[in-house]
Amino acid sequence: MVWLVGALLLLWLGWGPVVLAVAAALLCVPRVRWWVQDHTHVSRRVAGVSAAAVALVVGIAIAVPDGWLPIPPAPGAWAGPSYVGRPATAQPVPGELPQNPHLAVAGWSRPGPLGLQPDVETAWFGLQQCGRLEPTSTGLLLARCTDRSGPSLRLVDPDTMRPVTSRALPEDEACDDDPSYLDASDRVVAGTRDRQVLVIGTRSAEDEPDLPTVSTTDLKPYVPFGDCLVALAPDWTGTTWWASRKGLVGTIAADTGQVQVSDLGEDVGRQLATDESGAYVVTDAALHRLVAGADGTPQAVWRSEYDGPSGSLPVLLDGGVVAITDRADSRLGVLFVARDDGRHLCRQSVFEEDDGATASPLAPLGRGVVVVNNHGYSSPRSTLLGFTSSPGVARVDLVDDGCVVRWTSDAVSPSSGVTVSRPNGLAYAWTKRPSLTGVSAWHLTAIDLRSGRSMWGVRTGTGLLAGSHHSEVALGAGGTAWLGTLSGLVRVQDRSER
Repeated sequence: MVWLVGALLLLWLGWGPVVLAVAAALLCVPRVRWWVQDHTHVSRRVAGVSAAAVALVVGIAIAVPDGWLPIPPAPGAWAGPSYVGRPATAQPVPGELPQNPHLAVAGWSRPGPLGLQPDVETAWFGLQQCGRLEPTSTGLLLARCTDRSGPSLRLVDPDTMRPVTSRALPEDEACDDDPSYLDASDRVVAGTRDRQVLVIGTRSAEDEPDLPTVSTTDLKPYVPFGDCLVALAPDWTGTTWWASRKGLVGTIAADTGQVQVSDLGEDVGRQLATDESGAYVVTDAALHRLVAGADGTPQAVWRSEYDGPSGSLPVLLDGGVVAITDRADSRLGVLFVARDDGRHLCRQSVFEEDDGATASPLAPLGRGVVVVNNHGYSSPRSTLLGFTSSPGVARVDLVDDGCVVRWTSDAVSPSSGVTVSRPNGLAYAWTKRPSLTGVSAWHLTAIDLRSGRSMWGVRTGTGLLAGSHHSEVALGAGGTAWLGTLSGLVRVQDRSER
Protein backbone atom coordinates (compact mmCIF):
# COMPACT_ATOMS: atom_id res chain seq x y z
CA MET A 1 0.00 0.00 0.00
CA VAL A 2 2.93 2.29 -0.75
CA TRP A 3 0.76 4.16 -3.26
CA LEU A 4 -1.64 5.17 -0.46
CA VAL A 5 1.16 6.59 1.65
CA GLY A 6 2.54 8.41 -1.39
CA ALA A 7 -0.84 9.85 -2.29
CA LEU A 8 -1.40 11.04 1.28
CA LEU A 9 2.05 12.65 1.32
CA LEU A 10 1.40 14.41 -1.99
CA LEU A 11 -1.94 15.75 -0.80
CA TRP A 12 -0.36 16.90 2.46
CA LEU A 13 2.39 18.77 0.60
CA GLY A 14 -0.20 20.39 -1.66
CA TRP A 15 -3.02 21.25 0.76
CA GLY A 16 -1.35 21.30 4.14
CA PRO A 17 -2.46 20.20 7.63
CA VAL A 18 -6.14 19.87 6.68
CA VAL A 19 -5.23 16.65 4.82
CA LEU A 20 -3.95 15.05 8.02
CA ALA A 21 -7.05 16.19 9.88
CA VAL A 22 -9.32 14.62 7.23
CA ALA A 23 -7.25 11.40 7.25
CA ALA A 24 -7.48 11.21 11.04
CA ALA A 25 -11.25 11.75 10.88
CA LEU A 26 -11.63 8.95 8.28
CA LEU A 27 -9.68 6.57 10.50
CA CYS A 28 -12.39 7.05 13.13
CA VAL A 29 -14.75 5.19 10.78
CA PRO A 30 -14.38 1.46 11.62
CA ARG A 31 -14.64 0.16 8.05
CA VAL A 32 -12.01 2.59 6.81
CA ARG A 33 -9.70 1.76 9.70
CA TRP A 34 -10.08 -1.99 9.13
CA TRP A 35 -9.42 -1.59 5.39
CA VAL A 36 -6.25 0.39 6.06
CA GLN A 37 -5.05 -2.15 8.60
CA ASP A 38 -5.65 -5.02 6.16
CA HIS A 39 -3.92 -3.38 3.21
CA THR A 40 -1.11 -1.34 4.75
CA HIS A 41 2.20 -3.01 5.44
CA VAL A 42 5.57 -1.33 5.54
CA SER A 43 8.56 -3.64 5.69
CA ARG A 44 11.52 -3.02 7.90
CA ARG A 45 13.64 -2.52 4.81
CA VAL A 46 11.35 0.22 3.45
CA ALA A 47 11.24 1.89 6.86
CA GLY A 48 15.02 1.76 7.11
CA VAL A 49 15.53 3.22 3.63
CA SER A 50 13.05 6.02 4.42
CA ALA A 51 14.82 6.87 7.68
CA ALA A 52 18.21 6.89 5.93
CA ALA A 53 16.88 9.20 3.20
CA VAL A 54 15.56 11.65 5.78
CA ALA A 55 18.87 11.57 7.67
CA LEU A 56 20.77 12.19 4.42
CA VAL A 57 18.63 15.21 3.54
CA VAL A 58 19.05 16.67 7.03
CA GLY A 59 22.81 16.07 6.92
CA ILE A 60 23.17 17.81 3.56
CA ALA A 61 21.14 20.77 4.77
CA ILE A 62 23.38 21.16 7.82
CA ALA A 63 26.62 20.78 5.87
CA VAL A 64 25.78 23.17 3.02
CA PRO A 65 26.95 26.77 3.72
CA ASP A 66 24.39 29.51 4.38
CA GLY A 67 22.71 30.96 1.32
CA TRP A 68 23.32 28.01 -1.02
CA LEU A 69 19.85 26.47 -0.58
CA PRO A 70 16.39 28.05 -0.70
CA ILE A 71 14.26 28.20 2.43
CA PRO A 72 12.46 24.83 2.57
CA PRO A 73 8.72 25.20 1.90
CA ALA A 74 6.09 23.89 4.30
CA PRO A 75 2.98 21.99 3.14
CA GLY A 76 0.26 24.04 1.47
CA ALA A 77 1.65 24.99 -1.95
CA TRP A 78 -1.77 24.49 -3.62
CA ALA A 79 -3.90 26.03 -0.89
CA GLY A 80 -3.99 29.51 -2.43
CA PRO A 81 -2.82 31.62 -5.38
CA SER A 82 0.83 32.61 -5.59
CA TYR A 83 -0.04 36.09 -6.91
CA VAL A 84 -3.12 38.28 -6.52
CA GLY A 85 -4.03 41.75 -7.79
CA ARG A 86 -2.43 43.63 -10.63
CA PRO A 87 0.75 45.70 -11.10
CA ALA A 88 0.76 49.23 -9.71
CA THR A 89 1.77 52.45 -11.44
CA ALA A 90 4.34 54.59 -9.66
CA GLN A 91 2.74 57.70 -8.16
CA PRO A 92 5.27 59.60 -6.03
CA VAL A 93 4.25 60.98 -2.65
CA PRO A 94 4.56 64.79 -2.47
CA GLY A 95 6.26 66.61 0.39
CA GLU A 96 9.59 66.34 2.11
CA LEU A 97 11.01 64.32 4.99
CA PRO A 98 14.14 65.21 6.97
CA GLN A 99 17.20 63.16 5.98
CA ASN A 100 19.89 62.82 8.63
CA PRO A 101 23.24 63.66 6.95
CA HIS A 102 25.06 61.16 9.19
CA LEU A 103 22.86 58.19 8.27
CA ALA A 104 22.76 56.05 5.14
CA VAL A 105 20.12 57.00 2.58
CA ALA A 106 16.67 56.35 4.04
CA GLY A 107 14.75 53.39 2.62
CA TRP A 108 11.65 55.48 1.93
CA SER A 109 13.57 57.33 -0.80
CA ARG A 110 14.01 54.16 -2.89
CA PRO A 111 11.50 52.62 -5.33
CA GLY A 112 10.24 49.13 -4.56
CA PRO A 113 8.73 46.48 -6.87
CA LEU A 114 5.55 47.39 -8.76
CA GLY A 115 4.27 43.84 -9.05
CA LEU A 116 5.27 43.20 -12.69
CA GLN A 117 5.49 39.38 -12.64
CA PRO A 118 7.59 39.54 -9.46
CA ASP A 119 10.25 36.90 -8.89
CA VAL A 120 10.59 35.51 -5.37
CA GLU A 121 13.93 34.02 -4.37
CA THR A 122 15.01 32.82 -0.95
CA ALA A 123 18.26 31.90 0.80
CA TRP A 124 18.34 29.53 3.76
CA PHE A 125 20.51 30.54 6.73
CA GLY A 126 19.47 27.67 8.99
CA LEU A 127 17.66 28.97 12.07
CA GLN A 128 19.25 32.41 11.86
CA GLN A 129 16.98 35.45 11.68
CA CYS A 130 18.35 38.56 10.00
CA GLY A 131 15.89 41.10 11.35
CA ARG A 132 17.40 44.27 9.89
CA LEU A 133 18.73 44.63 6.36
CA GLU A 134 20.28 47.73 4.78
CA PRO A 135 21.91 48.22 1.37
CA THR A 136 25.38 49.76 1.44
CA SER A 137 26.61 52.26 -1.15
CA THR A 138 28.85 49.54 -2.65
CA GLY A 139 25.86 47.32 -3.43
CA LEU A 140 26.31 44.76 -0.67
CA LEU A 141 23.54 44.08 1.81
CA LEU A 142 24.27 44.55 5.51
CA ALA A 143 22.38 42.03 7.62
CA ARG A 144 22.08 42.10 11.41
CA CYS A 145 21.32 38.52 12.41
CA THR A 146 20.65 36.47 15.54
CA ASP A 147 20.66 32.77 16.30
CA ARG A 148 21.25 30.58 19.35
CA SER A 149 24.92 31.51 19.43
CA GLY A 150 24.12 35.22 19.64
CA PRO A 151 24.08 38.31 17.38
CA SER A 152 26.24 38.82 14.31
CA LEU A 153 26.81 41.08 11.33
CA ARG A 154 26.93 39.74 7.78
CA LEU A 155 27.65 41.27 4.40
CA VAL A 156 25.57 39.56 1.73
CA ASP A 157 26.00 39.54 -2.04
CA PRO A 158 22.60 40.77 -3.33
CA ASP A 159 22.86 38.68 -6.52
CA THR A 160 23.80 35.29 -5.06
CA MET A 161 22.17 35.99 -1.64
CA ARG A 162 25.18 34.36 0.00
CA PRO A 163 27.23 35.87 2.86
CA VAL A 164 30.53 37.37 1.79
CA THR A 165 31.87 37.87 5.29
CA SER A 166 30.50 37.61 8.82
CA ARG A 167 31.40 38.79 12.30
CA ALA A 168 30.05 37.70 15.68
CA LEU A 169 29.10 40.39 18.19
CA PRO A 170 29.46 40.13 21.99
CA GLU A 171 26.77 38.16 23.82
CA ASP A 172 25.19 38.76 27.24
CA GLU A 173 22.41 36.63 28.68
CA ALA A 174 20.86 39.64 30.43
CA CYS A 175 20.32 41.61 27.20
CA ASP A 176 18.65 40.80 23.91
CA ASP A 177 18.54 44.24 22.26
CA ASP A 178 20.85 45.06 19.35
CA PRO A 179 20.55 48.79 18.54
CA SER A 180 22.59 49.84 15.53
CA TYR A 181 22.62 51.99 12.43
CA LEU A 182 24.48 52.31 9.14
CA ASP A 183 26.09 55.72 8.81
CA ALA A 184 26.69 57.82 5.70
CA SER A 185 30.22 56.38 5.35
CA ASP A 186 29.00 52.75 5.21
CA ARG A 187 30.13 52.10 8.76
CA VAL A 188 28.02 50.13 11.22
CA VAL A 189 27.59 51.74 14.63
CA ALA A 190 26.42 48.94 16.92
CA GLY A 191 25.42 48.91 20.56
CA THR A 192 26.46 45.50 21.88
CA ARG A 193 24.87 43.35 24.54
CA ASP A 194 27.91 43.81 26.79
CA ARG A 195 27.40 47.61 26.86
CA GLN A 196 29.86 48.79 24.25
CA VAL A 197 29.42 50.92 21.13
CA LEU A 198 31.45 49.61 18.20
CA VAL A 199 32.12 51.43 14.96
CA ILE A 200 32.67 48.75 12.31
CA GLY A 201 33.72 49.33 8.72
CA THR A 202 32.38 47.39 5.75
CA ARG A 203 35.60 47.43 3.68
CA SER A 204 39.15 46.35 4.46
CA ALA A 205 42.29 48.43 3.90
CA GLU A 206 42.57 46.65 0.53
CA ASP A 207 38.99 47.77 -0.29
CA GLU A 208 37.60 44.25 0.01
CA PRO A 209 34.37 43.36 1.84
CA ASP A 210 35.22 43.05 5.52
CA LEU A 211 33.95 44.02 8.97
CA PRO A 212 36.93 45.53 10.83
CA THR A 213 36.65 47.47 14.11
CA VAL A 214 37.24 51.19 13.61
CA SER A 215 36.69 52.33 17.21
CA THR A 216 35.25 51.12 20.51
CA THR A 217 33.48 53.08 23.25
CA ASP A 218 33.06 51.19 26.51
CA LEU A 219 29.86 52.23 28.32
CA LYS A 220 30.25 49.84 31.27
CA PRO A 221 31.43 52.71 33.54
CA TYR A 222 28.15 54.50 32.76
CA VAL A 223 25.63 51.67 32.30
CA PRO A 224 25.61 49.30 35.29
CA PHE A 225 25.44 45.52 35.08
CA GLY A 226 21.84 44.38 34.59
CA ASP A 227 20.99 47.34 32.38
CA CYS A 228 21.14 47.15 28.56
CA LEU A 229 21.51 49.45 25.57
CA VAL A 230 18.20 49.74 23.69
CA ALA A 231 18.63 52.82 21.45
CA LEU A 232 21.39 54.34 19.35
CA ALA A 233 21.31 57.13 16.73
CA PRO A 234 23.36 60.15 15.57
CA ASP A 235 22.02 63.70 15.59
CA TRP A 236 22.75 66.00 12.67
CA THR A 237 25.96 67.33 14.23
CA GLY A 238 27.44 63.82 14.32
CA THR A 239 27.01 63.31 18.09
CA THR A 240 25.90 59.75 18.87
CA TRP A 241 22.97 59.45 21.28
CA TRP A 242 22.22 56.28 23.23
CA ALA A 243 19.67 55.14 25.78
CA SER A 244 19.50 52.23 28.22
CA ARG A 245 16.52 50.14 29.27
CA LYS A 246 16.48 51.72 32.74
CA GLY A 247 16.36 55.29 31.46
CA LEU A 248 19.98 56.40 31.15
CA VAL A 249 20.48 58.69 28.14
CA GLY A 250 23.92 59.69 26.94
CA THR A 251 26.03 61.17 24.16
CA ILE A 252 29.31 60.22 22.53
CA ALA A 253 31.19 63.16 21.02
CA ALA A 254 32.07 62.68 17.36
CA ASP A 255 35.56 64.20 17.63
CA THR A 256 36.80 63.10 21.06
CA GLY A 257 34.62 60.10 21.91
CA GLN A 258 33.85 61.68 25.29
CA VAL A 259 30.77 60.22 27.01
CA GLN A 260 28.20 62.20 29.00
CA VAL A 261 25.08 60.79 30.61
CA SER A 262 21.81 61.81 32.31
CA ASP A 263 19.15 59.76 34.07
CA LEU A 264 15.51 60.13 33.00
CA GLY A 265 14.32 57.92 35.82
CA GLU A 266 11.84 56.19 33.44
CA ASP A 267 12.17 52.90 31.55
CA VAL A 268 12.96 53.07 27.81
CA GLY A 269 11.89 50.28 25.47
CA ARG A 270 12.11 51.83 21.99
CA GLN A 271 14.65 53.33 19.62
CA LEU A 272 15.12 57.11 19.80
CA ALA A 273 14.86 59.75 17.08
CA THR A 274 17.26 62.64 16.43
CA ASP A 275 17.20 65.93 14.55
CA GLU A 276 19.50 68.90 13.98
CA SER A 277 20.44 69.42 17.62
CA GLY A 278 19.11 66.70 19.88
CA ALA A 279 17.07 63.59 20.53
CA TYR A 280 13.52 62.45 21.22
CA VAL A 281 13.19 59.59 23.70
CA VAL A 282 9.91 57.83 24.42
CA THR A 283 9.62 56.19 27.84
CA ASP A 284 6.78 54.25 29.44
CA ALA A 285 5.32 57.55 30.68
CA ALA A 286 6.31 60.44 28.42
CA LEU A 287 8.03 61.72 25.30
CA HIS A 288 11.22 63.65 26.11
CA ARG A 289 13.06 66.25 24.06
CA LEU A 290 16.78 66.45 24.93
CA VAL A 291 19.67 68.54 23.64
CA ALA A 292 23.40 68.31 24.30
CA GLY A 293 24.83 70.97 26.62
CA ALA A 294 28.17 72.70 26.12
CA ASP A 295 30.02 69.66 27.47
CA GLY A 296 27.72 67.17 25.71
CA THR A 297 25.59 66.32 28.75
CA PRO A 298 21.95 65.62 27.73
CA GLN A 299 19.64 68.36 28.98
CA ALA A 300 15.85 68.25 29.09
CA VAL A 301 14.00 70.76 26.91
CA TRP A 302 10.50 69.44 27.59
CA ARG A 303 8.65 66.36 28.81
CA SER A 304 5.26 65.56 27.27
CA GLU A 305 3.12 62.94 29.01
CA TYR A 306 0.74 60.71 27.09
CA ASP A 307 -1.84 58.02 27.86
CA GLY A 308 -0.82 54.39 28.04
CA PRO A 309 2.43 52.86 26.78
CA SER A 310 3.78 53.74 23.34
CA GLY A 311 4.43 50.80 21.08
CA SER A 312 6.42 52.78 18.53
CA LEU A 313 9.54 54.88 18.40
CA PRO A 314 9.23 58.62 17.65
CA VAL A 315 9.23 59.65 13.97
CA LEU A 316 9.94 63.14 12.62
CA LEU A 317 7.53 64.75 10.17
CA ASP A 318 7.29 67.95 8.12
CA GLY A 319 6.56 71.24 9.86
CA GLY A 320 8.34 70.60 13.15
CA VAL A 321 6.22 67.62 14.23
CA VAL A 322 7.07 64.34 15.96
CA ALA A 323 4.62 61.41 16.11
CA ILE A 324 4.25 58.43 18.44
CA THR A 325 1.47 55.97 19.31
CA ASP A 326 -0.37 55.73 22.62
CA ARG A 327 -3.33 53.85 24.06
CA ALA A 328 -6.30 55.64 25.66
CA ASP A 329 -9.80 54.36 26.50
CA SER A 330 -8.85 50.90 25.21
CA ARG A 331 -7.98 52.24 21.74
CA LEU A 332 -4.69 52.62 19.96
CA GLY A 333 -4.01 56.15 18.76
CA VAL A 334 -1.49 58.26 16.87
CA LEU A 335 -0.33 61.35 18.78
CA PHE A 336 1.19 64.36 16.97
CA VAL A 337 3.44 66.56 19.12
CA ALA A 338 5.09 69.92 18.37
CA ARG A 339 8.85 69.57 18.38
CA ASP A 340 9.53 73.08 19.74
CA ASP A 341 7.57 72.90 22.99
CA GLY A 342 6.06 69.40 23.33
CA ARG A 343 2.42 70.48 23.11
CA HIS A 344 -0.08 67.94 21.80
CA LEU A 345 -1.31 69.02 18.37
CA CYS A 346 -3.91 66.28 18.01
CA ARG A 347 -4.59 62.60 18.64
CA GLN A 348 -6.41 60.19 16.32
CA SER A 349 -7.73 56.77 17.42
CA VAL A 350 -7.29 53.87 15.00
CA PHE A 351 -8.73 50.37 14.76
CA GLU A 352 -11.43 49.03 17.06
CA GLU A 353 -11.76 49.19 20.84
CA ASP A 354 -9.71 46.47 22.59
CA ASP A 355 -8.50 45.34 19.17
CA GLY A 356 -5.58 47.63 18.48
CA ALA A 357 -1.92 47.52 19.52
CA THR A 358 1.39 47.98 17.81
CA ALA A 359 5.05 47.19 18.37
CA SER A 360 6.03 48.24 14.83
CA PRO A 361 7.61 51.57 13.83
CA LEU A 362 5.38 54.22 12.29
CA ALA A 363 6.10 54.82 8.61
CA PRO A 364 6.50 58.60 7.98
CA LEU A 365 4.69 60.36 5.12
CA GLY A 366 5.45 64.06 5.20
CA ARG A 367 2.56 65.29 7.37
CA GLY A 368 1.23 61.85 8.17
CA VAL A 369 2.11 58.29 9.16
CA VAL A 370 1.10 54.72 8.41
CA VAL A 371 0.41 52.60 11.50
CA VAL A 372 0.06 48.79 11.65
CA ASN A 373 -2.10 46.75 14.01
CA ASN A 374 -0.13 43.98 15.78
CA HIS A 375 -2.89 43.09 18.25
CA GLY A 376 -2.94 39.34 18.92
CA TYR A 377 0.71 38.72 18.01
CA SER A 378 2.90 37.46 20.86
CA SER A 379 5.49 35.22 19.17
CA PRO A 380 5.94 33.21 15.95
CA ARG A 381 3.89 30.44 17.55
CA SER A 382 0.81 32.70 17.48
CA THR A 383 0.78 32.47 13.66
CA LEU A 384 0.98 28.67 13.42
CA LEU A 385 -1.58 26.50 11.56
CA GLY A 386 -3.41 29.28 9.79
CA PHE A 387 -3.82 31.53 12.84
CA THR A 388 -2.83 35.17 12.67
CA SER A 389 -3.20 38.53 14.43
CA SER A 390 -5.87 41.20 14.13
CA PRO A 391 -6.15 42.99 10.77
CA GLY A 392 -5.47 46.63 10.19
CA VAL A 393 -3.18 49.12 8.45
CA ALA A 394 -4.18 52.80 8.63
CA ARG A 395 -2.94 56.13 7.36
CA VAL A 396 -3.34 59.12 9.69
CA ASP A 397 -2.63 62.67 8.47
CA LEU A 398 -2.15 65.93 10.33
CA VAL A 399 -4.36 68.62 8.79
CA ASP A 400 -5.11 72.27 9.59
CA ASP A 401 -7.97 71.53 11.99
CA GLY A 402 -6.59 68.39 13.61
CA CYS A 403 -5.82 64.90 12.36
CA VAL A 404 -7.83 62.41 10.31
CA VAL A 405 -7.78 58.78 9.26
CA ARG A 406 -7.30 58.87 5.48
CA TRP A 407 -7.96 55.16 5.06
CA THR A 408 -7.90 51.82 6.83
CA SER A 409 -6.91 48.56 5.13
CA ASP A 410 -7.85 45.07 6.30
CA ALA A 411 -4.36 43.75 5.50
CA VAL A 412 -2.88 41.58 8.28
CA SER A 413 0.77 42.25 9.15
CA PRO A 414 1.42 40.39 12.42
CA SER A 415 4.74 41.97 13.45
CA SER A 416 6.75 43.53 10.63
CA GLY A 417 5.07 46.91 10.16
CA VAL A 418 5.22 48.57 6.75
CA THR A 419 7.96 50.19 4.68
CA VAL A 420 6.94 53.03 2.39
CA SER A 421 8.38 53.90 -0.99
CA ARG A 422 7.80 57.58 -1.68
CA PRO A 423 8.89 57.33 -5.36
CA ASN A 424 6.31 54.56 -5.97
CA GLY A 425 3.58 55.72 -3.61
CA LEU A 426 3.32 52.23 -2.10
CA ALA A 427 3.58 50.72 1.38
CA TYR A 428 5.03 47.21 1.57
CA ALA A 429 3.79 44.85 4.29
CA TRP A 430 4.66 41.25 5.21
CA THR A 431 1.17 39.82 5.49
CA LYS A 432 -0.58 36.62 6.49
CA ARG A 433 -4.31 35.94 6.29
CA PRO A 434 -6.18 33.39 8.41
CA SER A 435 -6.55 29.97 6.77
CA LEU A 436 -9.22 27.37 7.53
CA THR A 437 -6.96 24.71 5.99
CA GLY A 438 -4.23 25.42 8.56
CA VAL A 439 -1.74 26.69 5.97
CA SER A 440 0.58 29.52 7.06
CA ALA A 441 1.14 31.37 3.78
CA TRP A 442 3.13 34.62 3.86
CA HIS A 443 2.95 37.38 1.24
CA LEU A 444 4.61 40.65 0.33
CA THR A 445 1.64 42.97 -0.15
CA ALA A 446 1.80 46.41 -1.79
CA ILE A 447 -0.73 48.98 -0.51
CA ASP A 448 -1.53 52.20 -2.37
CA LEU A 449 -0.65 55.12 -0.11
CA ARG A 450 -3.40 57.36 -1.53
CA SER A 451 -6.36 55.01 -1.18
CA GLY A 452 -5.25 52.17 1.11
CA ARG A 453 -6.17 49.63 -1.54
CA SER A 454 -4.08 46.43 -1.69
CA MET A 455 -2.69 46.59 -5.22
CA TRP A 456 -0.98 43.19 -5.40
CA GLY A 457 0.49 40.45 -3.26
CA VAL A 458 2.97 37.69 -3.99
CA ARG A 459 3.45 34.58 -1.88
CA THR A 460 6.93 34.45 -0.40
CA GLY A 461 6.76 31.18 1.52
CA THR A 462 4.75 28.86 3.73
CA GLY A 463 5.17 27.59 7.25
CA LEU A 464 6.76 28.84 10.44
CA LEU A 465 10.20 29.44 8.91
CA ALA A 466 8.75 31.76 6.25
CA GLY A 467 7.40 34.12 8.90
CA SER A 468 9.12 37.11 10.42
CA HIS A 469 9.44 38.21 14.02
CA HIS A 470 9.62 42.03 14.00
CA SER A 471 11.82 42.03 10.89
CA GLU A 472 11.34 45.02 8.60
CA VAL A 473 10.99 45.10 4.82
CA ALA A 474 14.03 46.82 3.25
CA LEU A 475 14.11 48.40 -0.20
CA GLY A 476 17.30 47.99 -2.21
CA ALA A 477 18.74 48.78 -5.63
CA GLY A 478 16.77 47.93 -8.76
CA GLY A 479 13.35 48.10 -7.10
CA THR A 480 14.12 45.14 -4.83
CA ALA A 481 12.30 44.34 -1.60
CA TRP A 482 14.12 42.29 1.05
CA LEU A 483 13.08 40.69 4.31
CA GLY A 484 14.77 38.47 6.85
CA THR A 485 12.58 35.54 7.89
CA LEU A 486 13.12 33.17 10.80
CA SER A 487 15.45 31.09 8.63
CA GLY A 488 17.04 33.30 5.99
CA LEU A 489 16.44 35.97 3.36
CA VAL A 490 13.68 36.65 0.85
CA ARG A 491 14.14 38.85 -2.23
CA VAL A 492 11.24 40.10 -4.35
CA GLN A 493 11.93 41.91 -7.63
CA ASP A 494 9.95 42.71 -10.75
CA ARG A 495 10.90 40.41 -13.60
CA SER A 496 11.46 43.39 -15.90
CA GLU A 497 14.24 44.52 -13.53
CA ARG A 498 16.11 41.21 -13.62
